[in-house]
Amino acid sequence: MPRRSFELSKKTGFSVVGLGNGKVKQKSAIPVVCERIRFYRESIGMERMAFAAAIGVTGNAVSNWETGRTRPDINLIPRICDALSISPYQLFDLKAPDQKYSDAEAGLIDCYRELSEGNKRALRILASNLKDAQLGDACPDITVLRLVEKGLAAGTGDPSEFEENSEPIYLYSSPLINRANYVFSVCGDSMEPEFKDNDLVLVQAIPSGPELQYGEIGAFIKGNEQFVKVYEEDGLRSLNPKYPFMNFSGTEDTVYIIGRVIGTVDQYKDLASQDDVEKFKRIHDGL
Repeated sequence: MPRRSFELSKKTGFSVVGLGNGKVKQKSAIPVVCERIRFYRESIGMERMAFAAAIGVTGNAVSNWETGRTRPDINLIPRICDALSISPYQLFDLKAPDQKYSDAEAGLIDCYRELSEGNKRALRILASNLKDAQLGDACPDITVLRLVEKGLAAGTGDPSEFEENSEPIYLYSSPLINRANYVFSVCGDSMEPEFKDNDLVLVQAIPSGPELQYGEIGAFIKGNEQFVKVYEEDGLRSLNPKYPFMNFSGTEDTVYIIGRVIGTVDQYKDLASQDDVEKFKRIHDGL
């Protein structure tokens, strides 16, 4: 049976809304980025499943993008552009700024043009070798997510604050990790045996992925608290039977869905080493 909209009936007093705008999703025109993904994919004759495999997502995710149901996560934009052989400006239908060079760069270009073909090739090889040496032989493939492990500021109940109370967490990239947007820390034993105290769970934000269905495990915020629970029609359920069902019937509480729990972080294999994190920062900070 298809699930209902995020906002449940007023009769129960329990409402669930999307964190993005706090409203029930309204019908709207397909975003430009979604239309252009489909346009360029079809222009090069790439099948939807092949395109999905190339960027590490499911075929359903691509289908949701192309119909405007969801939009791709910003972290996937470089992969999408690579797969379609286009620039981000083309993807978002933006005018590319005029390319400008510094005096030193312009001088190098003028010098290059005056070289013989053999010397031009030698200079290209030297530049490529220098770039490889600068980046290092084993540039770490790291994904940076937001780790949410602290409670919200007391008394505010503002769901946007979970971002402010989060910090970056550096994980070695994998297809599963690349689908996630956040990492939530599990507190207590209410989700045992599947999740234990201090486990780190991967959360795919809504609407980066399909809407959460009843019976699925999600990450939620209510008031000043955060939860990892099973989403049910009339509340949130723990996997550990000793914990009562969180039924908000008769109240005016609002529970915000952050996203779907898609897996756990292996804290021995997935967490990037300090050395790799420092190398990653140096490279991406341009140091």
